[in-house]
Amino acid sequence: MLNSRGKGEQSMSDKIQEELSFEQAMAELESLVKRLEEGRLPLEEAIASYERGTQLKKYCEQKLQSAKLRVEKIQVTPEGIFKAEPLVA
Repeated sequence: MLNSRGKGEQSMSDKIQEELSFEQAMAELESLVKRLEEGRLPLEEAIASYERGTQLKKYCEQKLQSAKLRVEKIQVTPEGIFKAEPLVA
């Protein structure tokens, strides 16, 4: 992927998408939050961890929204026919 930073570089969200499943991203996010809450990271590492956590959070939210849009409610009509409709929240 080409972008303004240079030839062939990818954005962090693109890299997350290619490298991690939703479950892996959530596990990494939980680990980062735990380390940040402990308060023992050097400032630069804490900032980098916070930025990575923000990117992971956004990625996970996007994956959840995508999954939500794909969920359908399956109903059986009185005639016994299965019918799928979008799930209304």
